[in-house]
Amino acid sequence: QVQLVESGGGLVQAGGSLRLSCAASGRTTNNYAMGWFRQAPGKEREFVATINWSGDRIIYGESVKGRFTISRDNAKNTVSLQMNSLKPEDTAVYYCAKKYGVISSAPRVYDYWGQGTQVTVSS
Repeated sequence: QVQLVESGGGLVQAGGSLRLSCAASGRTTNNYAMGWFRQAPGKEREFVATINWSGDRIIYGESVKGRFTISRDNAKNTVSLQMNSLKPEDTAVYYCAKKYGVISSAPRVYDYWGQGTQVTVSS
């Protein structure tokens, strides 16, 4: 089994920054993509960003382009999400997820999910 644990969430003022991390443990192999998603109360889960194994293919959701940066460290089995210029509409529970093979923005194709970390941006 694979376990994903997110950290780094919290409360921040609009315009501020946060850095989320996700640590993978358990049965891990090479060639897997990692993704970040978020879900606000009453809304569907939204794609944020995804990165492939080698880190040379990245996709961002439209609402976070230019503000968020995804990165990974395969030696440490971690993926990070640097969030800058945060807005109140970024408030949500943020989840990291893992899938084998190529990147995807579709949550349904991800095999493993973390428990989520709350990000709250005050105005």
